[in-house]
Amino acid sequence: MRRFAPYVRVMEETEVIYNASCPICSREVDGYRRLSTSRGLAIRYSDLEQADLARWGLSTEDAARRLHVIRDGQLIAGFPAFLALWADLPGWRWLARVLGAPGLRHLAGLGYDWLAAPALYALHRRRLKRALHKAPVSR
Repeated sequence: MRRFAPYVRVMEETEVIYNASCPICSREVDGYRRLSTSRGLAIRYSDLEQADLARWGLSTEDAARRLHVIRDGQLIAGFPAFLALWADLPGWRWLARVLGAPGLRHLAGLGYDWLAAPALYALHRRRLKRALHKAPVSR
C-alpha cells in the first residue's frame, strides 16, 4: 500500500504592501501582523512608503489605492490580495475559502473595488490635502 505525504504548501516569504498612514488599513494590518508574528509565519508587512514599489511596477498612488500582496513571486492586488493573505493566516482561512467561492468572490471583489477601496483612497487623499494645507510655510 502506498502512503502519500500530506500536502504542505512550502511558503516563500509573503509581503503585504499597505498604506500605513490610513488608520483603518493600519488597524486591520496590525491585527494580521500580530497573528502572523505569534505563529511565526513568513509574512512581512511593508508600508507603501518603504516598500520597493518600482520593482513591481507600482507607483505610490497605485499602492495607496488597494492592498497588494507579493506571494510566491507574484504581485496580487485588491480583493484577491486579501484572499491570498487570509489563506495563510490561521483563523482567517475559512473566510478565504468562503469568499473565494465562485459568485461570492465576484460579489466581494466588486464590493472592495467599487466601495471599500475607493472610499479608503478618498480618505487618504483628504488626509494628504489637509496635511499639505497645515504644513508650515518657509520664509
